[in-house]
Amino acid sequence: MSQGITLSLRPQPDAPVPETAMIMAAGLGKRMRPLTATRPKPLVEVARKPLIDHVFDRLRAAGVKRAVVNVHYLADQLEAHLRARVKDIDVQVSDERAQLLETGGGLVHARALIGNEPFLCVNSDNLWVDGPTDAIRALAAQWDDTRMDALLLVVPLARAHNHTGSGDFRLDPFGRVIERRKPGRMAPFVYTGVQILSPRVIRDWPEGPFSTNLFWDRAMEEGRLWAMVHQGLWFDVGSPPAIAATEAVLAEM
Repeated sequence: MSQGITLSLRPQPDAPVPETAMIMAAGLGKRMRPLTATRPKPLVEVARKPLIDHVFDRLRAAGVKRAVVNVHYLADQLEAHLRARVKDIDVQVSDERAQLLETGGGLVHARALIGNEPFLCVNSDNLWVDGPTDAIRALAAQWDDTRMDALLLVVPLARAHNHTGSGDFRLDPFGRVIERRKPGRMAPFVYTGVQILSPRVIRDWPEGPFSTNLFWDRAMEEGRLWAMVHQGLWFDVGSPPAIAATEAVLAEM
């Protein structure tokens, strides 16, 4: 399958960027130990900047106005950082101190804060460099609310820096997600941790913690799960060795 897949839908260059972003920041960061023994993973520094600050830089550049951040592990540290460092985006905290709810449960818990319009959802340990255009604005230009419940930013497996997995998705020639990776097989595209979601995808959920995969699988079955291929750089910064590897690439830019 070509790595140059683009959506068949006509981009809307003047499409508004979602005003709200949900930042997933509640995880335990086990793979990042020992760096996360005393600090939450979103505050681990890459290129002299906490990971979550890299995310906020991208949100600012795209024009996002408000962010909902879920917290659990060492939540007081993360909240203090947000109060001290984030002044130009309205930040609201979705408190998961009582129970870590995973990505799907985190969306359910934050549902009232997210609102009723399509929103960005971004992993806080995500680090990417824009290509020819701003990746968030490009996603917004491809969003079609009549056809989509989710639009994922993906990167070809061959360009997924530091990624040790076997990929996540297969796409049809038009950019529709048609299959999740099957056990023992490779998939050509990796999810970057950036997506646009419609609030209508958050429905019929189980109690307690669960993965966003539940919502994705339902959207895929209904033909409403789409993806756009990122044209810039993306880094899987999930472990201490990945930090140095990422910084080496960034230093050459």
